Amino acid sequence: MVGKRMKHEKMIAVTNRSLCDPKRYFEQIEKISALHPQMLVLREKDLPVDVYIDLAKKVQKICDEQGTPLVLHQYVEAVIELKHHAIHLPLKKLQKLVEAEDATWLLAKETLVRIGTSVHSVDDAHLAKKLGATYVFAGNIYETDCKKGLPGKGLDYLKDVVNAVDIPVYGIGGITPENLSEVLQTGAAGGCMMSGYMKC
Repeated sequence: MVGKRMKHEKMIAVTNRSLCDPKRYFEQIEKISALHPQMLVLREKDLPVDVYIDLAKKVQKICDEQGTPLVLHQYVEAVIELKHHAIHLPLKKLQKLVEAEDATWLLAKETLVRIGTSVHSVDDAHLAKKLGATYVFAGNIYETDCKKGLPGKGLDYLKDVVNAVDIPVYGIGGITPENLSEVLQTGAAGGCMMSGYMKC
């Protein structure tokens, strides 16, 4: 599904090692990065933080070579270690860090310029904005293999989230090159794709 005609500039790539041959993981990251998506989110949340940091260093080098912005996922410690500028956090974790004025979070914020989170309602979107998110993923828009049996919330839902906040909103969940145009018609800044990018 990773092809030359796709509107990669309107797509965010989300990684998942389980979808790719482990021996070809970095090769796949190189291919994705060379397509210049808006961002690449390193979502390998099952890894211990030290292993994640080592992985992030290698992926960062690839992304830097291609000029593709890398967004770390979940691990605030990785932001501090790498002096990184972008992170995507689950909404509940973002809320906990902000409301507790967590020391690690405050230190990470010294380098952060991009803070993302995932939302599942308009109320979530309002909360995300209040907590300092600079963009949100809204989903799931379509039914997807990642969430088997969970009906998609649809394009009207996505449009409601877009209209509710003045930060970029990206649709996630079942987004493909074929349906990206209707996602963009809601006013969304783009779409997120995992399996289409990660399957070798």
